[in-house]
Amino acid sequence: MIKAALSVVIIAKNEEKRLAECLKSAEFAAEIVVLDDMSSDRTVEIAKQFGAKVFQRAMDIEGRHRNYAYGLATQPWVFSLDADERITPELAKELAEVASRPNDPHTCYSMPVKTFIGTDWIKGGGYYPAPKTRFFKKGQFKYEEARVHPKMFYEGTCGSLKGDILHYSSPSWESWLSKFNRETGLEAEKWVKDGRKMGPWRVIRKATSRFLKYYFQKDGIVNGYTGFLMSFFHSAYQIITYAKYRELKRAQESASK
Repeated sequence: MIKAALSVVIIAKNEEKRLAECLKSAEFAAEIVVLDDMSSDRTVEIAKQFGAKVFQRAMDIEGRHRNYAYGLATQPWVFSLDADERITPELAKELAEVASRPNDPHTCYSMPVKTFIGTDWIKGGGYYPAPKTRFFKKGQFKYEEARVHPKMFYEGTCGSLKGDILHYSSPSWESWLSKFNRETGLEAEKWVKDGRKMGPWRVIRKATSRFLKYYFQKDGIVNGYTGFLMSFFHSAYQIITYAKYRELKRAQESASK
């Protein structure tokens, strides 16, 4: 089997239950790189069984960690994949075709992401197709060194592919809510670090705007209870982050007295 001239780079930590399926979906690539965040389970062992190049580094800042991982790749194209994701055969074919072109005009490519919570495919509320930029020329793409939702930086144009990434976000709603709680905490820390001036009315406006956008414009309304729920969480993200932001600001002000 001729391998596609690209590197699949996977970020992982304690992913022994999900990593094998992730790696199987990437076997078409000439190189698989796994950057392990000091796992205590069989993550490293499983990665090596699939012939992946394994490196270890403790996660500090998400953007910095991802940039370090991409720097480990040796192929001309890099595909960024998380351990809870899978590359569909349709997408693998498209990636191989792009990588085979000697002078592709784009710097990077985005593709749709199918997100699952438990067995629920989250279609509405902006969750599908929700394209993400994951495929790029080595050395021509990087993330902002931020702990949560880092910005992308690249020069040139970004193309689009049709094949899906399958994202098994959480095994259950309880697990997803735990992740939601963690991410709002990180977002609040980012607001404080960036020196954002956030007030209650601004947050309420943003929360209301988000709900209306994702429920009515992003098809939440046509996806029943799940569509409503995810539109609600888009809104609640702002409100809960602000509550944590206020708490951090007060602690900061008390410490400076």
